[in-house]
Order: sequence, then C-alpha cells, then structure tokens
Amino acid sequence: MHFPKLPDWLVYGAVVAALLVVAVGRQERADAPPPPPPVPGEEGVPLGPASPFDPSIVVQVPDKQEPASGTAFSVGQNGVWLTARHVVDGCKQAAILVADGRGVAARVTIDPRFDAAILTTEGGAPAMPVNLADPRKGMRAFHPGFPQGHAGEVASRLIGRENLVIHGRGARTEPVLVWAEVGRTDNLKGTLAGLSGAPALDSAGRVIGVTVAESPRRGRIYTTAPESMRTLIARTPRRGGDASVPEFAPGEAITTDNYGRIADGLRRDLRVAQVVCLAV
Repeated sequence: MHFPKLPDWLVYGAVVAALLVVAVGRQERADAPPPPPPVPGEEGVPLGPASPFDPSIVVQVPDKQEPASGTAFSVGQNGVWLTARHVVDGCKQAAILVADGRGVAARVTIDPRFDAAILTTEGGAPAMPVNLADPRKGMRAFHPGFPQGHAGEVASRLIGRENLVIHGRGARTEPVLVWAEVGRTDNLKGTLAGLSGAPALDSAGRVIGVTVAESPRRGRIYTTAPESMRTLIARTPRRGGDASVPEFAPGEAITTDNYGRIADGLRRDLRVAQVVCLAV
C-alpha cells in the first residue's frame, strides 16, 4: 500500500503542537483548595465580645414604679437572690413568695450598670450553680419562672448580641444576649411579663444570665451578658459563712423534653421563686 508523502511544513507543525501540549500539561497549578462547607446556622461559633456597634433594642421604662411581680433565683443558700432591676427598682417593700399568700421580706440592692438587682432575705434556698464561660451561638437556654404571675417556662436558642438602650427611669445602655424562643409552657399565650429576673440555664442546669426583657412580636428574649454576670456574681454578698456560688450542676441534663419537669422542681425547692413589689 502506498501512502502519499506529507509536506514538510505539516510534519513540523504537528511536532510543535505536540511539544506545546506537553509543556502546558506540566505547568504548575497553584489554585487554592475549595473552602470548607459553612457551619449550618453558625451553631457552635464562639460569641464575640460586646461592641458599641452591635444592634440596639430600645426599652421605655416608666418614670414611676408601680407594684409588680417577677422572678428571682437563689445564688446564696443563706438568702441571696438575683432578679431583674426593673422588677424592684424604686420598690420600698419587696418580698420573696414562699407559699400561697406568704412571703419573706427582701432588701433590695440595685446594680446601677445592669438590669439586675440583688435581694437579701432571712434564710434562703440552695444556690443555683453558675456557668461564667462565654456561650456559643446556637446553644439552648431554659428560662423557668412566673410568666403572667403563674408557674411557667420557656426554651430558647442563642442568636447573638445586642445593646439594650433604656429610656426613662434608670436610663443607660448595656450589652445583652439575644435568644430566639423555640418553646414554652403549654397554654402560655402572649406576653412573658413576670418572667423578668428568671435564670437562663444551660443544658447542664447552670445559670448563664438573668432574663431581663422580651420582644413578643419578634419572638426574642434578652438576658444579661456574660461579662455582666461575672461582675454581678463577684459583687454577690457572702453571708454567715456562705461558700462561693457553686459552679457545678448536680442532677440530670436539661433538654426540650424535660425542662418543664425540671423547672417545676426548681420552683418547688424555692431555688426559683416569685418576687413581688408590695409598695412603692
């Protein structure tokens, strides 16, 4: 079989093309690897420090205090409690309710920088354990207390930080944590008024903040920031040889399945109690 002779220029062209293909194939590649997939919902991301550039929520507090009720929790077994400042600010006679129609007088000490107050009574209940570590986005919290003046509780998930701007009595700005409500007591509808002062508990049952405000339309709950809690606990008085606030959590972990039952136990033991302002 006879093949026609190819022109020299075509042979040379084919050789040059082959050499170019080999050279390009050996060229070093320095492309960056693809980024890792994002964490769903940013769950587990450490919460950054407070900043004046955080979003703000404005709360108008009446200039005149009126008789009110809220929630308090024990941080000292000899009668030291924490609650929200606005529950007892300007109150001349406050009390911790220990049974239907019975209460013990409480002396009020207002913290000027935070929406928190320290109550002291003669005698008390076992102190709640405290967790002063920085929380992480997406973590759950549980808020046992007395919304609308009745026993109840709410579950939430941490979104981030905001600045709470108070207008009116006790005007100030303070950092707070923002939580999205994810569950509540059956048959509890509408406002959570009365839950102010309730502890925000982590899944181990440790206090990580004081519940101070809500935004019903947005489904948001606000608690004191970690740095505020550290200051509050450091200022909590020790009475009668009372040891420091415990930083462990005895008992079972809190989940969305059992938080109602655990909240009932905390109220029954008076570790979480209703606080009332009787006179202003």
